[in-house]
Amino acid sequence: MNLPEPQLAPAGAPPLLPAQRRFASLGAPYVAQVPTAPLAEPQLAHFNAGLAEEIGLAPGCAGEAWFLRAMSGDGAWGGYAPASSVYAGHQFGVFVPQLGDGRAHLIAETTGPDGRRWELQLKGSGRTPFSRFADGRAVLRSSIREYLASEAMHALGIPTTRALCLVASSEPVARETVETGAMVCRVAPGFVRFGHFEFFYYRGQYERLAPLAEHLVAEHFPEFAGRADRHAAWLTEVTERTARLMARWQAVGFCHGVMNTDNFSALGLTLDYGPYGFMDGFDARHICNHTDQGGRYAYDQQPAIGHWNCSRLLQATLPLLAEDPQEAVAIATAILERFPKAYAAAMTRAWADKLGLIELRDGDPELINRFVAILDRGHSDFTRSFRGLAQVRSDGEAPPPLRDEILDLAGFDPWLADYRQRLRGEGTDDAARAARMNTVNPKYVLRNHLAQAAIEQAQAGDFGEVGRLMQLLRRPFDEQPAMEHYAAVPPPEAAHIEVSCSS
Repeated sequence: MNLPEPQLAPAGAPPLLPAQRRFASLGAPYVAQVPTAPLAEPQLAHFNAGLAEEIGLAPGCAGEAWFLRAMSGDGAWGGYAPASSVYAGHQFGVFVPQLGDGRAHLIAETTGPDGRRWELQLKGSGRTPFSRFADGRAVLRSSIREYLASEAMHALGIPTTRALCLVASSEPVARETVETGAMVCRVAPGFVRFGHFEFFYYRGQYERLAPLAEHLVAEHFPEFAGRADRHAAWLTEVTERTARLMARWQAVGFCHGVMNTDNFSALGLTLDYGPYGFMDGFDARHICNHTDQGGRYAYDQQPAIGHWNCSRLLQATLPLLAEDPQEAVAIATAILERFPKAYAAAMTRAWADKLGLIELRDGDPELINRFVAILDRGHSDFTRSFRGLAQVRSDGEAPPPLRDEILDLAGFDPWLADYRQRLRGEGTDDAARAARMNTVNPKYVLRNHLAQAAIEQAQAGDFGEVGRLMQLLRRPFDEQPAMEHYAAVPPPEAAHIEVSCSS
């Protein structure tokens, strides 16, 4: 492969971050150096000053011309040659042999002031060798959704990629209709996906697996470096991280929408915010992606899909586990069996925390399941219902405000009596319990109608709502009285908002 010369740094750019090439140093065939394509008439629509400080950037850089150029694809970041990577993946259960960063460029690798390692990636930055028939662009609509969701999930304590800034443009981009282009600068410790390993495994290029795995261990799992079983140790860790990630999604009613193996992180992060959604009215079979007509990635299927995706990763890394195929399968099977146990432990603990239960006792799983079933039968609002539990008094008889939002009262009233009895058995103070519950049951989540309102205003040239939502969602567990209306029951028309794979 003939690689283009690295682009020059933007004019007037000062030394930015420690210049490093870690993932990009793997070179071909893992990555290809390819220039970014600048957006026309770029505008810095929003800047995440807090994240900038975490990775070592001065907040004032947002006002510099070089920063806008770098974030809109007009020149390299401090001389770093932009790179895109190749991967494969199972998409809706069907293996696709070649995918890759079709519209994303890695533009920097660095170490922050606290020693954490970061990679910066532009999304929507132009065509790459892996674009297939796509145009390499992202539209404003999907870019706003990813920008907001990345930081909303981080504030909820859920492992995720982050977002440094949002750049808007007047450049037309054709989807179902003609929209305008945009870019998001995504930030994460790394962007390696399950599909990176699948790409080489299914091509029979087993010798390509070890360099990729060694990179992951050295950069992200140094505690395993030097061990004979380091690859098995990393795979065990990422399998259990993925199981815990699924539990965290379920606990806040988050639906990913496109849980393909190429959208699963080898570091256990939430990756790729396409047609995602936070549930309003609870429905165990909720499908957030209009494209997913069969419900493969419905809410109640997410844990099983996470498990299946880990099986695909383990299949693709069998040559790393042992020379003998039967021994490799035995090791992989033992690793995969850790997923259900890790998920069950994390999910049970998460539900108990949401109900304010400190010690898990016999009967608690049934108590938890009964409440979830009550919400499901009445399609009661997921976020508001769990938040409302904090107002239940263990020593009282008056109905809590939550009761007004429950449709299945025949199930709720006897459950409430049992719940109060359970709380009394633990003997905790109601106020202390409520405070504890309000640190795990968010008041504010990025509901679809809130994101849609921000998108529509931004499409009209006003990015104020994007900023307000970012401010709100940074503190999802706080009351924020001035923002109370953002926690209200969604309007009826919100149920008709559709999101799909089109972006």
